[in-house]
Amino acid sequence: MARESFDKEIQFLRMLALTSGAYSRQQYAEKLGISVHTFDKMMKRLREIASSSLNGRDGAAEQRDMAELLRFSYLDSSDPLLLFLFRAKSLKESESERLSILLGAMKEGAKTAMELLDACSEAMPPELALPDEKTIRGDLKYLEGVGVITREPGPRPYRYALWDRFAGLLAEDELLDVHDYACMMANTQLPSVQGYLLRDMMSKLLTRDRGFDAESLDVFRYKYHYYSRILDEAHLFPLFEAIEGRCYVSFRYFSPKKETSYSSRNTNPLFEREAGGNRERVLPLKIVYDHQYGRWYLLGWGARHGIKKYRLEGVTDLSVGDAADADSWNEKLGLLEQRIRHSWLVDTGRKTLVRARFYKPGPSIPDFVRERVLQQGQWGVITEEDEISFLYEIEVNGIIEIKPWLRSFGSSCEVLEPARLREEMIAEWKELREYYESL
Repeated sequence: MARESFDKEIQFLRMLALTSGAYSRQQYAEKLGISVHTFDKMMKRLREIASSSLNGRDGAAEQRDMAELLRFSYLDSSDPLLLFLFRAKSLKESESERLSILLGAMKEGAKTAMELLDACSEAMPPELALPDEKTIRGDLKYLEGVGVITREPGPRPYRYALWDRFAGLLAEDELLDVHDYACMMANTQLPSVQGYLLRDMMSKLLTRDRGFDAESLDVFRYKYHYYSRILDEAHLFPLFEAIEGRCYVSFRYFSPKKETSYSSRNTNPLFEREAGGNRERVLPLKIVYDHQYGRWYLLGWGARHGIKKYRLEGVTDLSVGDAADADSWNEKLGLLEQRIRHSWLVDTGRKTLVRARFYKPGPSIPDFVRERVLQQGQWGVITEEDEISFLYEIEVNGIIEIKPWLRSFGSSCEVLEPARLREEMIAEWKELREYYESL
């Protein structure tokens, strides 16, 4: 799939996961800023991807509604289903076909770029365009960069061969250890898509070459709650590279407050129109993950707004630009660090003192409340303590980000200051009480 199409699928899958198919075709198309015809083509493509990702386990996948494909018991699979989009790769059909032919040709032995060009020209389906030498060399550079092939030493013309010696370097029990480690880390660490792809590769290696049963390898079960955590990783690694290279990035941003989350680019000049969203040019400085809501944030500096925060779920059409001066980048990073020094997460609002009293569970019960506060309370301190409670204080930028954490303690936490936060918590608990009064 083309890169723009990949952005479109990401936004659609996010809406579908959140709404469980509650919208009509027309409503989905309007939310995405595309035509119903384009929406139907995208749905057909997604059903094909879903069918192939299920590896034949569900033969009726192409006929089922996409919302039904998302409604499944996690006991059927240890994967988050939305990972299938990454398995499909953000490649056009011709690119997928071409890379498969190149890898198949190199299985027979090392080959030069011209020999691979001839192999591609002979094997490409007639409905797809034939590649030229520049395209093949670009593919070889990509495959070498991701570690799939290696360039053999020697004079020109260079010869390229598959790097598939990994399986021969490890014993059977070592391969199992790598598989289980990749599975565990992919489900518990961030980011995780690369780990899932590594686990897939190890599974194929063990089942195809070592004779293992696929079900015997599937020993871990995880409940996945946040779809955005997986979907937003599509933009994560380009941003990491941009931060490492101190490069500007350009993207179209759709605020969470906007009704649309995507807008297609019309290439026909007769139907050209202004795309939705705001075009942003930003110097990326930091990536932050919010464990509370499963969201990724980009913090960067722009000429118009200075330091600004972006939720990655609203980023589309991302491209990396020119590099900034090292001194300028360090200056902007220092400014950002100063602004978020008292942020619970990424808030850059006014500094506020928050005081809360936490109540201990009881004399014969381990004090898990205090342990959790000490573990998660960041730079806050316990200022007073007695047998039944303790007082916790922290200075944070604003109260929005810390409020869900305080609320999660339920009746074990009483907010004392600031008055505004205390009043908001009282109003929320009163609302909850009303929900349960009828029972």
